[in-house]
Amino acid sequence: MTRILHTYFRSSAAYRVRIAMNLKGLAAEQVFVHLTRNGGEQFTEAFRALNPQGLVPVLLDDGVTVSQSLAIMEYLDEAYPDRPLLPKAVGDRAFVRQLSLGIACDIHPLNNLRVLKYLTTTLGVDEAAKSAWIANWITQGLEAVEAELVRRPASAFCLGDTPTMADCCLVPQVFSAQRFNVDLSHCPTVLQVYANCQALPAFADAQPSRQPDAE
Repeated sequence: MTRILHTYFRSSAAYRVRIAMNLKGLAAEQVFVHLTRNGGEQFTEAFRALNPQGLVPVLLDDGVTVSQSLAIMEYLDEAYPDRPLLPKAVGDRAFVRQLSLGIACDIHPLNNLRVLKYLTTTLGVDEAAKSAWIANWITQGLEAVEAELVRRPASAFCLGDTPTMADCCLVPQVFSAQRFNVDLSHCPTVLQVYANCQALPAFADAQPSRQPDAE
């Protein structure tokens, strides 16, 4: 079986998938797509043929090609059901998807590399304004996650005592917040879940600084 993950060490979306694959004990050959070198390797004709969006990650798994991190994680859960990323109860699955989508679709895109580049190059936003933009959307988004988590019974992870797809999404977003010096001290539950996750090898080994292409 051939399994290849096109990834970039600093991509939050690729980070999610690395965590998910570690949790499920799935190895893959990594192909590194540098998002800022040579004008962005994601824009090459070869990579666009693989993913017309020009985004990482992309998973090739024994003839199946999947892009978009949440689609990849759901594919992995269906193709390899051991160590599930989604809980059994339908309501719990909906909650995990809700958190995952809230992070992956409502927080992360507003701080994605291509959005930040558009702000600074096309719109002429300075670094101070860019930092304020980043902090605003990360803060609003993770405050909402905090509110959702505290409405549930206390647990080690986003839902219960086993990491789920939601934790795979939360950890890269908190990591990004820390990278951009966003104050999350008012989100103690989010920070505790993050700490609990980082204590597990599956999460720690997926960190950007531990990737072969890290700069």
